[in-house]
Amino acid sequence: MPLDRPLDRPLALTQGDPAGIGPDVTLAAWAARRALDLPPFLFIGDPAVLQSRAALLGLDIPVREASPENAASVFADALPVLPISSGAEVSAGEPHVATAKGTIAAIETAVRLCFEGKASGVVTNPIAKSILYQAGFGFPGHTEFLADLAERATGKRVKPVMMLAGPKLRAIPVTIHIPIARVAEVLTSSLIEETCRIAHHDLQTRFGLAQPRLAVAGLNPHAGEDGAIGREDLDVIHPALVKLRADGINAFGPLPADTMFHDEARARYDVAICMYHDQALIPAKALGFDTSVNVTLGLPFIRTSPDHGTAFGIAGQGIARETSLVEAIRLAGRLASKAAA
Repeated sequence: MPLDRPLDRPLALTQGDPAGIGPDVTLAAWAARRALDLPPFLFIGDPAVLQSRAALLGLDIPVREASPENAASVFADALPVLPISSGAEVSAGEPHVATAKGTIAAIETAVRLCFEGKASGVVTNPIAKSILYQAGFGFPGHTEFLADLAERATGKRVKPVMMLAGPKLRAIPVTIHIPIARVAEVLTSSLIEETCRIAHHDLQTRFGLAQPRLAVAGLNPHAGEDGAIGREDLDVIHPALVKLRADGINAFGPLPADTMFHDEARARYDVAICMYHDQALIPAKALGFDTSVNVTLGLPFIRTSPDHGTAFGIAGQGIARETSLVEAIRLAGRLASKAAA
């Protein structure tokens, strides 16, 4: 799908963990930029990592230092990079805690460029949370860190909402990176309601859906069977939906999750609101593993990312597929173009 209008500012693409497949898929995406008509992006990270990875993969790809102001013109002939040191020598597939500072700095820089009006949006390559935790990273993941950066920049509370968006399904988990044993404890009517309101707002304003249809999954098997298999569907989910519908938001359910994701069911809604991580991500990845994109709703800037991890086991081997990163770049470009139109 073409952009509504060309971007006047590049997308900021973070390096992610430099030992993972982020450099691999970045190089492949740039190499296919003309064939895929990709919007220009500025890589935020270590140019030496890209150069060494290109050599390892046998790719003849020019890498050139650039700024947000000249990235678009550089993009035509070379992969533009805003340099940030990795902090240590990087070997494909061998993560090291010494690179965590550079990984974090790349994310911070990309967000700052958005707030300065120098980047159209942020696209993030995968990080290794365990490596960042060893360096003292105090957030469960990318999403929560981005929300904190936004709060610090704006002085306003930010509630991030993670959405997996693919050609066959959009899915949102209400609770994300918590143990399954804690889901029922953390799940509240207000959390469900807030998540749905943010989804409704961003699907309207960023995705152009006049009246988004939100299909809300139950927590328990068969959505609780009227309380016979748990009370959460009646006591927690249902009251949130009553309030949402009273305010004109088309949120319906709770629905048995095992019948929500077949072809006919998906035709009846625009996004599936799920109660926990795997309830959303299993169908999203099953229906579009290479084509789904992680989109963070609720932020004051555009953020997308591939829906896969660092894949250290295949980094530098020439077998990582760039499809999900390409789709993340495309979607960020479309959303930025729509916002600017």
